[in-house]
Amino acid sequence: MLRLEGLTKVYPTGDKALTDVTLDIPDGEVVALIGPSGAGKSTLIRCINRLVQPSSGRAILDGTDITALGSGGLRRMRRRMGMIFQEYALVERLTVMENVLSGRLGYVGFWRSYFRKYPQSDVDEAYRLLDRVGLLEMVDKRADELSGGQRQRVGIARALIQDPALLLVDEPTASLDPKTSRQIMRLIRELCEERGLSAIINIHDVKLAQMFVQRVIGLTKGVVQFDGPPDALTEDVLTTIYGEEDWKETIRKVEGGADDEEEAA
Repeated sequence: MLRLEGLTKVYPTGDKALTDVTLDIPDGEVVALIGPSGAGKSTLIRCINRLVQPSSGRAILDGTDITALGSGGLRRMRRRMGMIFQEYALVERLTVMENVLSGRLGYVGFWRSYFRKYPQSDVDEAYRLLDRVGLLEMVDKRADELSGGQRQRVGIARALIQDPALLLVDEPTASLDPKTSRQIMRLIRELCEERGLSAIINIHDVKLAQMFVQRVIGLTKGVVQFDGPPDALTEDVLTTIYGEEDWKETIRKVEGGADDEEEAA
């Protein structure tokens, strides 16, 4: 389980990105972070894995206080937190397989990774994951030859090969068309169900959040304004999170919505 206790981030300028965020994320739960730009969603994700250093508070994963770890302990803990980036963060000149195997860098020595001499068990797992995300036929393609949706699938496979306990997902659909966005969100949800993984997904699209997650957390100026199931996102709640707007077209009924969509090709 992930527990956040009073997590706060204040930048040297005095800007407060997060204020006293306290949450429990049980194992296997898929959570969406919603809120306007600048609400602190990306900062929250980065404070959990300490790509951003919190000013105060604690992030505790399975009993280990991440915020108290030294550099060596943090490197080991980051193996357990798979990160999926908005801009994919792939090495363009490397193949799909090489990019996926880069997720094992925290487990192999420098020279083995430098010469790309990964254990056969890692290679076998990479093949299994690429098959699962629908990219087995693209093993030898360079990353710069892929579409946005394909790149995101490589990023998902790379995160999963770490064998993480938690996925941290930052804007996974921001650069994708609507159909591909649904396919990517469906894939993340299914993989979490299969592996019993928790996931925190920073996402702007409220309808996608309602379709594919179990719980929604709404942030405004670094403060949690809403924490509940997707079907509790009323017009009043969205007004509290985002401000005045006509939210009628944003609210949707989620019963069966995600499962009734056409499966990914």
